[in-house]
Amino acid sequence: MGAPTERGRQRRTGRRLGAAVGMAALAGLAWAVRDVPLALGGRLTGARAERALHSPQFRAGAFRNPASSRPAASPTTGSTDRNLLRELFFGKQQRHPRLPVPLVRPLGAPEPPTHSPELNVVWYGHASTLVEIEAHRVLIDPVWSQRCSPSARVGPKRLHPPPVGLDELPAVDAILISHDHYDHLDLATVRGLVAGQDAPFVVPLGIGAHLQRWGVPEHRIVELDWSESHDVAGLRLTATPAQHFSGRGLRRDATLWSSWVIAGAHRSVFYTGDSGYFAGYAAIGAGYGPFDATLMQIGAYDRAWRDIHMFPEEAVTAHLDLRGGLLIPVHWATFNLAVHDWSEPVDRLWAETKARDVRLAVPRPGQRVVVDDPPPVDGWWQAVA
Repeated sequence: MGAPTERGRQRRTGRRLGAAVGMAALAGLAWAVRDVPLALGGRLTGARAERALHSPQFRAGAFRNPASSRPAASPTTGSTDRNLLRELFFGKQQRHPRLPVPLVRPLGAPEPPTHSPELNVVWYGHASTLVEIEAHRVLIDPVWSQRCSPSARVGPKRLHPPPVGLDELPAVDAILISHDHYDHLDLATVRGLVAGQDAPFVVPLGIGAHLQRWGVPEHRIVELDWSESHDVAGLRLTATPAQHFSGRGLRRDATLWSSWVIAGAHRSVFYTGDSGYFAGYAAIGAGYGPFDATLMQIGAYDRAWRDIHMFPEEAVTAHLDLRGGLLIPVHWATFNLAVHDWSEPVDRLWAETKARDVRLAVPRPGQRVVVDDPPPVDGWWQAVA
């Protein structure tokens, strides 16, 4: 047999190089998804599954939206006259701030709560918010991870760091979760709160399965259906309807989603969770309002999924339906989850609140808003957008 030709050597080298590249790609994929199975959470079994079956919101094998026999559209469905993936990757929108988002850090250690009717709100970014109400504290939808994704290595990345570390949070009386999407329920954050806090997790039906798999003690899990309440530290936390969907893997709507009423003896706050605009806001306002403040979802909207995320103008309408006092926007600025400009949600909101004479506060991440004496809206985001 003759000596190998140059072309033959090149082919063998190419095959070896291709195999090496393939192995590297597989190793990279394994590295990227190694934490995914746990992040997907748990499945409804036993008493949790039985309770879901008896919920008025559970029909035809899944949780449903109000007065609806089918799930709402999701960001993967809806309008077919656009290529959303192409727009996501190649659209001309300015979907990131051009300069760093200004953060506000507290001065010194958190002060112990005092017995007073004061009501404060600290927005940490996206939907993560601390409500200080009548000397008690409620933490809402905390996400401190770098990405909102089943993987800690790929997925939407934060546009600004948390203004405080998770271990710097003051002691809280309750941790509220609105639904199980990754930008509202985060494995690493839950584990940090299990280790660093003693408060119960108050969640919609089914989410306890995720928490149980992640090591949350059963006595710290409180699951509620719509219109059910849990009393803790002198506060009443009530799950109220929302128009959205749920799911952390391929299965949709196995857990419930919710908005929340946080009520003390004299003060109250409403939080939308994620929701499209629907008639239920007026009913919530009539049944639980008026509210001193509303925390309104304003970002990550698109006409392709308007059933599940409000436009900013709809958030103002919902605030009025709810009989809200001060409107504080959430669910914007931190994660890039839609194809609108980064600052568009709050620009549109500001214009609408001025047109409809609605009181508005737009804090920087980490800034405390005293609801009875809110800071004037100063357009701080426009300087970095």
